[in-house]
Amino acid sequence: MESKRMRITPLEEGLWLLDDAGESTCYVLAGSQQAMVIDTVNGVENLLEIVRELTDLPLIVVNTHGHCDHIYGNVFFDEAWMHPADNALAAAHFAMRESGAEPCPFRPLEIGQRFDLGGEEVEIVGLPGHTAGSVGVLDKNRRLLFSGDGLNPHIWMQLEESLPVVSLRDTILALKAAHGADFDRLLTGHARDYAPAALLDDLLRGCEELLRGEGSADAAYHWFGGVCRQHRYDDNPDHVIVYREEQFR
Repeated sequence: MESKRMRITPLEEGLWLLDDAGESTCYVLAGSQQAMVIDTVNGVENLLEIVRELTDLPLIVVNTHGHCDHIYGNVFFDEAWMHPADNALAAAHFAMRESGAEPCPFRPLEIGQRFDLGGEEVEIVGLPGHTAGSVGVLDKNRRLLFSGDGLNPHIWMQLEESLPVVSLRDTILALKAAHGADFDRLLTGHARDYAPAALLDDLLRGCEELLRGEGSADAAYHWFGGVCRQHRYDDNPDHVIVYREEQFR
């Protein structure tokens, strides 16, 4: 299939990054017996046909959360796994889909659930914050965490479905305690390349600054939902936690 949108980057053996027109990112992770599709991006092009150019293995589809730019491509698959806490969110986003295409059925994903792809076992870890049902896919063998939007250098916490910033802080602390020694790199839901695991410490610092009330000088953040605020936590101007002031009242 000739794609006009999808830029495919082989990262290492059995792992591909698929960038959908710079709008969102998904991944194909192949073992010897099965392959996992992590998120399905915007559904503009037939993702199944694109994936089939990379592997003919049986497929497992996992959605890291229920936002449209990570689940609309579900329409091309028979089923997908997602945490039930995001079921209502996913249904609301599919109800807004102009094409009217029906999503595949969701299977309930559990924290701690493991998938054996054949010489490549991955584990589901909880990343609530960006949404209540955000999860990551941890590959201890590759020392790699696929974090979706749950851990992202430019993280949106201002959405109605987002949890308070204190929840993001607690998520990071819990992840570090349980799995901090299990990965060195992350691949996020809008990545072009790996991010270092030090991102957790940077985001944690930003959360703690906000929780201490150190956001008085934060700049306005304009997005399609209105205006909120952004807290920059390092020297990169794009590395921000986007939030609403009422999350601290």
